[in-house]
Amino acid sequence: MPSVGALTTIGFDADDTLWQNETFFRITEDKMADLLSDHAERDHINERLLAAERRNLEFYGYGVKGFTLSMIETAIEVTDEKVSAAVLHEILHLGRGMLRHPIETLPHVQETLEELASQYQLVLVTKGDLFDQERKLAQSGLGELFDAVEIVSEKTASTYHRIFTQHGEAPDQSMMVGNSLKSDILPAIAAGSWGVHVPHDLTWAMEHADVPTQDPLFRQIPHLGDLPELIKGLA
Repeated sequence: MPSVGALTTIGFDADDTLWQNETFFRITEDKMADLLSDHAERDHINERLLAAERRNLEFYGYGVKGFTLSMIETAIEVTDEKVSAAVLHEILHLGRGMLRHPIETLPHVQETLEELASQYQLVLVTKGDLFDQERKLAQSGLGELFDAVEIVSEKTASTYHRIFTQHGEAPDQSMMVGNSLKSDILPAIAAGSWGVHVPHDLTWAMEHADVPTQDPLFRQIPHLGDLPELIKGLA
């Protein structure tokens, strides 16, 4: 067993851990491909969009707004700058629709958070557009269950060290729970915290990473409802 202190603080990712997110990106991506189907094959459009997102992350960060700008850039590229104003207008409309989409909380979230909130410090740790993340948290009705909310530009080991030091006792008395190995699990483990992976059916390509199966601080559960029992087993 790793040398860690008694658990006092649990961090939770938001998108695709507490509520659906990637599903709506995929639906929008498909609609954009339909708009551009006269100019390129769907697979090519999707490849160019992912390349644009990767290229633009350092400028726009994560979230719907950056995704919308990357869709516009992709439309210009795959049409050799012949895309119509009407299509660009429709892409902007798709982006606005994502920012208005109702929140769909994932199974077991509400009851799990309610059970753990009485025993631990709960911290929401999410990245992306500030306004959109605040909107989703407010609409989810889960905000009152968290002792702190951190909306960050990137999730690194230093990010988790700061958060779990500021809002908890220490990183080695903390746990991060999320669907992304790259953003939620690996950097939290690097900071000295437990990392609990809760896989989602859809994960953005840029969030993929190797599963750290041999790391003693790594755990994986099929859904959030199994988290309380897992925590009891760590005691």
